[in-house]
Amino acid sequence: MEMIEAGDDTVHYVRFQSPHRNDRGHFTGVFGLLNNLAREGRLTDEQESFRRRNNSWYDAAYTDPSTVDPRVYDDGINPGAAAWFKPTAVHLLARVPGYLRILAAHGVDCQVLRSADPGRVVYEDDVQIVVVPHALHATAVPGASAPDVRAVEVPEPLAE
Repeated sequence: MEMIEAGDDTVHYVRFQSPHRNDRGHFTGVFGLLNNLAREGRLTDEQESFRRRNNSWYDAAYTDPSTVDPRVYDDGINPGAAAWFKPTAVHLLARVPGYLRILAAHGVDCQVLRSADPGRVVYEDDVQIVVVPHALHATAVPGASAPDVRAVEVPEPLAE
C-alpha cells in the first residue's frame, strides 16, 4: 500500500480512529474501538478469536510506546497524544482491514486519516510516531485553516 502521493515526496502518516471524541475528549484508535466492543461482550466467537490473534500479533510485531516511555500518553505531559503509522509500516497496515470490517459489522464508525504533519512528535520508532496534536488541529476554531488530514481508501485485506 503506497502512502506517498505520485510525484509528491511528502510522507503521510496514517491513523485509524473514531470520528467522535470519547469521554476523555480523545479520538479512540482502531484497536481501542475493537477492544471496547470486546469489553462490552459484543463480539462473536469468531470476531473475538480474530481480535485476540491479531492483537497478539501486533504486540509481537511492534513496540508499545508506553513500554519505552510510560509518560508518553500522560495527558498532563502530552495532552491528546495519539499514535500514527508510518507509511512504510505496510506489514502492520495490512491487518487493519479485518478490524475495520468487525467495527462496521457493529455499526462503529472508524475513519482513516493521513497527514504530513499530525502534531508534535513525542515518540518515534521505525513503524510509528506518537504526536501531541497541534492545538489548531485538536479543536475546531472558527475561521482557522483545516489540517492536512484526508480520508484514504483502505487496502484490500491480505489472506491470513
